[in-house]
Amino acid sequence: MAECGNDAFALASRSGAPMNVVAVIQHTSGEYLGLVEDHLEGRRIRFQYFRPFAGGRKLPAQELPADGMILLGGGPWGSAGERDLPTLAPEIELVRARLDEGTPVIGFGLGAQILSLAAGGSVEAAPLTFECRDVTRIRDDALNGYLPETFTQVVYMRDRPVPPADAEILAIDADGRPAVFRIGVNAYGFCGNPGIKVGMVEDLIMEFEEVPGNAATELERLRGLQRKLEDELVPTMTGLVQCTSLMSAPRAAAGLDKQVV
Repeated sequence: MAECGNDAFALASRSGAPMNVVAVIQHTSGEYLGLVEDHLEGRRIRFQYFRPFAGGRKLPAQELPADGMILLGGGPWGSAGERDLPTLAPEIELVRARLDEGTPVIGFGLGAQILSLAAGGSVEAAPLTFECRDVTRIRDDALNGYLPETFTQVVYMRDRPVPPADAEILAIDADGRPAVFRIGVNAYGFCGNPGIKVGMVEDLIMEFEEVPGNAATELERLRGLQRKLEDELVPTMTGLVQCTSLMSAPRAAAGLDKQVV
């Protein structure tokens, strides 16, 4: 896992050409941006992880000049009442504030649930699931047309997001359930992490005592899908960066002398 240091925001503002910086909220040691890191770095978009589950680490402050926010999955943590994420309430409040100010928000897995709740949607209870699912795009203009017509979505998640009524569903799984959705102009929820790697799932299995019963079978299937996932991520990230304007004028250009957490 790449690590943008604790001063990523300050460094972005001090460079000759200020860069965009994304705040990434991580909920487990095992899940991170994965393959998405390379796509951000290739576009000179910095990112900084915030790990509220680790001792002494906090969520991003409201005044942090982030150009976007990404909320990652949570393994067996959910949001429907059975095993809720400990920082669920403050994260919903934080995302709601970001939505109100127009900051791009992207949620993967549990992050998509938090996005849904912050936008006035809900979640439905579901057991911890690990599946490599076939997903179909239902809007030709999804992610400016870059979202693949069909693709694989790897879901390792408890509970499911129920987007608000005004959300646009961009892709559905084989059961007709939302797999990718948009809220407002620049907020996106994905039921799976499109940058997932085999090692991330292996780490989730090792990190928690609760493991899906089909973990061994799906993990082997995931190994065979890794190259396909990498290829599908290329157009997805192209569209996602365009639709969230993550390469527009960075907020760091306004100047920031120290990290705000």
